[in-house]
Amino acid sequence: MKILVTGGAGFIGSAVVRQAVRDGHEVINLDSLTYAANIANVAGVSNAPGYVFEKVSITDRAALDDVFARHKPDAVMHLAAESHVDRSIDGPTAFIETNITGTYTLLEAARAYWESEGRPVSFRFHHISTDEVFGSLGATGMFTEDTPYDPRSPYSASKASSDHLVRAWHETYGLPIVLTNCSNNYGPFHFPEKLIPVVILNAIHGKPIPVYGKGENVRDWLYVEDHADALLLVLTKGEVGRSYNIGGENEARNIDLVTTICKLLDERRPESAPHADLIEFVTDRPGHDMRYAIDPTRIREELGWRPSVTLEEGLALTVDWYLQNEDWWRPLLNIAMERRGTGS
Repeated sequence: MKILVTGGAGFIGSAVVRQAVRDGHEVINLDSLTYAANIANVAGVSNAPGYVFEKVSITDRAALDDVFARHKPDAVMHLAAESHVDRSIDGPTAFIETNITGTYTLLEAARAYWESEGRPVSFRFHHISTDEVFGSLGATGMFTEDTPYDPRSPYSASKASSDHLVRAWHETYGLPIVLTNCSNNYGPFHFPEKLIPVVILNAIHGKPIPVYGKGENVRDWLYVEDHADALLLVLTKGEVGRSYNIGGENEARNIDLVTTICKLLDERRPESAPHADLIEFVTDRPGHDMRYAIDPTRIREELGWRPSVTLEEGLALTVDWYLQNEDWWRPLLNIAMERRGTGS
């Protein structure tokens, strides 16, 4: 297939681009290169046959129309988004503009292209979203595809809005869509403002490791390369109009996650051990969801997908990647320190 990937220089988007190229697809990587994007994330595939990069914003309709007309993709994988909860609390405007207006603009450009091509039944618009649209869970229960939406932050509200737009364009205009909601991703190339890279890099530098509240918030952790594999499976095999929850089947409290990373660093850098002494509990953020957990039954039963990487394996791979790739993360530290996350 020829796939247009939006946000393909970001964390999850670049994993999708790398996997799609490995799978033999042609890829048009469309990204406006905002602060959390990095073209170095896809350097390994930049010379691959059929790979093209387009520096374009999803809010620019004319530029989108031009990209569709020139490249004529078979599918769209829409990952471009503002995604950091703390930043959405500080400044929600960018989240409204990118996640809502940008998704609307992309949907209209895709619909116009699809209709101009004769409404091919093989076309797909795959919208990638988050489990945060479902709100917060208590000590028990899991999110399913039928869980009512209950977003609690500007970020999750903007993603919920984009999900509703995508479904509406399917119901109203017949645009062939699939939709996925994922749990927390982690792994290589993760911009150093989210919890796991913050913990690793602060520990490396002997700086305090900030943990919100008492660190009891629970997340389901999904290794990013597993997620990319699942997304491409949904794109090619998922049922039109259907949504699929993608989870890592790896729930952990934030404090347990942090201490595990510290133990991994103790093994690799014993001269600085114990890294857990750097943990510092900080004031919780507003509206901090207590627990997320995904029920992945649908994608497992209908498409045969399950995560292949356990949390223990994935954390070890991630710690090793950051230790081995200082050239990638060091130039990003000043940008990340403008607003560094400690939650999810």
